[in-house]
Amino acid sequence: MAAANVFTCTEAARCYPEGADSPTHDAFTRLLQRWPPDTGALWIESSHLVRPGEGVLIVDDTTLDKPYAKKMDLVYQHYSGKHHCVVNGINITTLVWTDGNSVIPVDFRIYDNYNDGKTKNNHLQDMLEKAKERGFRPDFVLFDSWYSSLDNLKKIRDHGWHWLTRLKKNRLVNPDNTKNVQISTIDIPSDGRNVHLKGYGFAKVFRIVSKDGDEEHWATDLIGMEEPDRKELAHKS
Repeated sequence: MAAANVFTCTEAARCYPEGADSPTHDAFTRLLQRWPPDTGALWIESSHLVRPGEGVLIVDDTTLDKPYAKKMDLVYQHYSGKHHCVVNGINITTLVWTDGNSVIPVDFRIYDNYNDGKTKNNHLQDMLEKAKERGFRPDFVLFDSWYSSLDNLKKIRDHGWHWLTRLKKNRLVNPDNTKNVQISTIDIPSDGRNVHLKGYGFAKVFRIVSKDGDEEHWATDLIGMEEPDRKELAHKS
């Protein structure tokens, strides 16, 4: 199921402990082919490992590089954080649950906009809707700035959940009830500042400056959040 280098059914059979009932490589092939093509199989495996009434949900995506693919299904152009540029690859968005120790994947979506017309944000909302159906009541939903659109923030609010995310430096906020300005231009003390996030409502924002001078802007709907709490949640994400 996971290997650093060789990943074939033949190799899986070779690595399996020898015994009277040791599977052949054809058995692995049949296993993979009979798995359902949806995410229900993942939930069957992970449902008994999570506690839906606590913990946090984290959303992130990754791109599996396919630089030489010409006509391979599911290969699109995506931005790669690994290469810091746009590459050809298969993009998967994953929803995981964690209590700070265990990290359990509970849902995923594969980007296939040509066939289903769905964006990454659509996939996020679908997974959150499914998590709600499955009884999740997370303390927070955590995600990167890519998923911080107004529609996503409002969807999480509709579910009755709290969120914490990064914001891009040009995100518009109103800090003093005068006008909207870019978040990078306002003064934010070390313990955060309450502002009006354009199109959403009130939120608390934080500015984090790294040792090399790079800045990150974080935001949450929980107005009373303190910096130690933000730092702990950011560490989990």
